[in-house]
Amino acid sequence: MMRAQIEAAVIDILARQLLLSPSEIAPDADVEALGLDSLGKAEAIFALEERFDIAVPFNANEPDRPEFDFTSVASIVRGVEELIARKAG
Repeated sequence: MMRAQIEAAVIDILARQLLLSPSEIAPDADVEALGLDSLGKAEAIFALEERFDIAVPFNANEPDRPEFDFTSVASIVRGVEELIARKAG
């Protein structure tokens, strides 16, 4: 899967959680600045796992100390790319 496809899917997932149009989310957007709360983050993680058939390392008891960098669209895309590569690898 190409980076552009992953980025588009990540933006679409975030847009659904935030009730925004995908065009309102920049590829370098900060997730917290977009207004994604902890419940939205958890739901987005589940959606990423389902969409890409991956397991995102995330501790719900410590949402501010994730193993998966969920701070920006770009970091999420990188994380998904790494998880896809590990799974394929």
